[in-house]
Amino acid sequence: MSNGSVQFAQPPGWVRLHHIGYVLASIEEGAEDFARSLGATWDGKIVFDPVQKVRVTFLQGSDAMDSLIELVEPGGLESPVSRFLERGGGLHHLCYEVEVMESHLAFCKSVGTLVIRQPVPAVAFEGRHIAWAITKEKLLVEFLEPHRLLTHAGSADAPWSRRIK
Repeated sequence: MSNGSVQFAQPPGWVRLHHIGYVLASIEEGAEDFARSLGATWDGKIVFDPVQKVRVTFLQGSDAMDSLIELVEPGGLESPVSRFLERGGGLHHLCYEVEVMESHLAFCKSVGTLVIRQPVPAVAFEGRHIAWAITKEKLLVEFLEPHRLLTHAGSADAPWSRRIK
């Protein structure tokens, strides 16, 4: 063990924590209490994603810059989160918004992270692509491509300058 800092390879482009995913049996039955316990707000909007086979909603902290909490409910018995829920549910994944999806996935592979689902459009993110990976430490990570908003100059906004699901 060293007292000095260790420099690791850095991913290309910017990366920011977008949300933390939590699996529960029923969004309708749990979202209000969940939001209350976190001091968050819930807009009541629930989205079904037929590709991911889940229903999701988002909780927003008191600061608009806070990462979101995604509540995830199985969208049927064939849902990929059904088995996780059978084992009790709970904290499920971290989601990072990444500047360039393809470059970031290549970086992940170079550091031993296994990409388990290539990018697909996600209904909850207005068709932006998501990909899934598992780190060597068994952490499930979702990657989200950025939402491209154009400024007056025509360039994309930085990820921290707005709050968009």
